Formats: sequence, structure tokens, C-alpha cells
Amino acid sequence: WGLGAHVVKTGLSPILLDLLRSGWVSGIALNGAGIIHDFELAFAGRTSEDVEARIGAGRFGMARETGELLNAAIRRGAEEDLGLGESVGRMIARSDFPHRRLSLLGEAWRLGVPVTVHVAIGTDILHLHPLASGEATGKTSLRDFKIFCGLVERLDGGGVFLNVGSAVVMPEVFLKAVALVRNVRPRLEGFTTAVFDFQKHYRPAENVVRRPVGKTGTGYYFVGHHEIMIPLLAAALSGR
Repeated sequence: WGLGAHVVKTGLSPILLDLLRSGWVSGIALNGAGIIHDFELAFAGRTSEDVEARIGAGRFGMARETGELLNAAIRRGAEEDLGLGESVGRMIARSDFPHRRLSLLGEAWRLGVPVTVHVAIGTDILHLHPLASGEATGKTSLRDFKIFCGLVERLDGGGVFLNVGSAVVMPEVFLKAVALVRNVRPRLEGFTTAVFDFQKHYRPAENVVRRPVGKTGTGYYFVGHHEIMIPLLAAALSGR
């Protein structure tokens, strides 16, 4: 499951957690913003801020706990040669945050399901904070890309990759992972891809649905709001 951050921000974590616990998720891939919303839900029970109201005064993205705790977890993970997703998931799972059971990363770490985080430097509020380390972020996120390639390798012969709500980062990461896997192994064929988003975008259509599947796979594009489509998907899976 490749997830855009809005999937978490719009409150769908409980549904995804049910799918995770019932075995419908073998891996989760996020952009950098995904860990921010996941952490804030676990820490405070809510996430998001009014960008327009706060950016004029230079306060947007300056929440102390988000910047300090996540950057500290990433630094510790880099020191221990962990991936970024594992570093943050472990921190949340071992915390006493009042809502930690709402965390996808924390629950995935507890269950041993890999979570990878694919960061674009400068796109996330974590990068505004004094504790931000390009060295640690790059090291842990690159390790996650290698883990993600291992997950993509397992798609051969019938796997499914879902891109839910990521218009740019996850489609690009997925395409590069497919290219790398096919470069180093005999085959990667016969898998299915699907995109779920509220409108059609170029990169998901090309880099997830069309280009990677070739002649032996199948790609689908479903258009609709996450709050409608993901519960319907979950109901269909649970019903089977």
C-alpha cells in the first residue's frame, strides 16, 4: 500500500489498521508528510493546522513536539542502521502517547509489517526544525527505498500494489523500484496495480497503472474521495 498523507489526515487510519491486523497489508509506503499526521494522531489524537492563518506570522509547521520527537527518532534510527519507517514506528510503539493505537507505523512495527518512508527534502515541516539532519534523513530514507524494492520484487506472479492518494512521490518511487528490480532479477511480471484518488493525475496513470504492468499485468484507476472509496474497498475485502 502506497499512501499519500491525506489518507491519514482524513481519518482513515482505523480502517487501514483493521486491514493491517487482518492480514490485508504486507507493506506500507509513505511520503514524508505521512509520518507527521500519523505521529500527531498518536500523540494528540488530531492533526493538521490552518496554513493560511499561521504562515503570515511564521508559525506554520513550528509545532515543537512534532519536530523534536520525529527528528530525534530519525537520528536514532540512522545511528542504528534502521529505516526511517522502522525508526518512527518503534518510537511510537514504545511510547506512552495516549492515542498510540491509532498509529499505522506503531502498529505495523508491533506486527512486523514493513513501513517505508520516501522523503523529498524541504517538503515537510520536520525540515524546518533545528534537529533536522539531512544525513540521518537521507540515510534512513535510502534504506527504506531498498526495503521497498524488496517488497516490489515479491509482486511477481500475482501481487498487488495500491497507490492511494499520492499524485507524485509514490508513483515515482514505484516506477524506479520496478526498474531496479527488473535490472537485477530474471523477471517481474503478472502483477496488478490500482490507483485510488479523488481525480485523475498524470504520474499515477502512467507510472502505476500503465507503464510498469506491461503485457502480463493489469492496472486500474478508481476516482472518488478517500473517505468513500477506502471504506468501500475495505468492506469488499472483509466481505470475502
